[in-house]
Amino acid sequence: MKHDPIATYAFPPGGLPGQDCDPSAGTAIFTEAYAVIPAAVMRDIVTSFLPGWTGHRVWILARPMTGFAETFAQYAVELSPGGGSNEPEPDPDAQGVIFVTHGEMRLTLGRDWYDLTAGSYAYIPPSAVWNIWNTGEVPAGFHWIRKRWAPIPGMLPPEAFVTHEAAVNRTPMPDCDAKWSTQRFTDPFDLRHDMHVNIVSIESAGRIPFAETHVMEHGLYVLSGTARYLLNRDWVEVGPGDFMWLRAFCPQACIATGDETFRYLLYKDVNRHVTLAL
Repeated sequence: MKHDPIATYAFPPGGLPGQDCDPSAGTAIFTEAYAVIPAAVMRDIVTSFLPGWTGHRVWILARPMTGFAETFAQYAVELSPGGGSNEPEPDPDAQGVIFVTHGEMRLTLGRDWYDLTAGSYAYIPPSAVWNIWNTGEVPAGFHWIRKRWAPIPGMLPPEAFVTHEAAVNRTPMPDCDAKWSTQRFTDPFDLRHDMHVNIVSIESAGRIPFAETHVMEHGLYVLSGTARYLLNRDWVEVGPGDFMWLRAFCPQACIATGDETFRYLLYKDVNRHVTLAL
């Protein structure tokens, strides 16, 4: 089923800035507690290519790093017309979420297939048999978040599902006058899921009104809008296509700026005991 997108979604711009661009004005940041990778630095020279894929390029935005964020990897994948893969995931223990930003593609999961457009969302469990191909005449793009599923004795992994953000209600956070809301694509009480990938929306002048700190790691890709975002001790200006990468317990807060709703794709690890082995 096709859906009309209810919004536009940022994606790495590629290309290269001109020689008149001042590199000293860049806003990329990497600290012991967080990183900010601005859209302006997601250019052609930082892309990668993956085995088993054709007609593609990938921006790898996050990967597990000892002493930093250790649970997930986050990609932005661009497919040329006809590009894709019949064997996209090399790790049988890895689960994934795909969120489409632009273009048309077909996702096959087992014996089922789905035509995806901007705003489509798919959860892919570990050991799933799947493939994905650009079926349109222009480039297509999607965000791909990967995490190894942490098994629980007697519990099977979650089932695969495909939906669209237009089919998922925004749930307002308490006591915020509906200025701060979350679209939850999985049931928070379903303990089979050990990662959540949601969309958070904050209306203009809305805010996260306190400095959160928690054990969950985050990847935050800004889909639209602008904000001042507190990361550890620093207030950072962010906008469409910027990526924030937070380790556990990094304080964070947010104030949306501008006239457009500030929206981001959010990863966090959930629903498991802390591993005590080092």
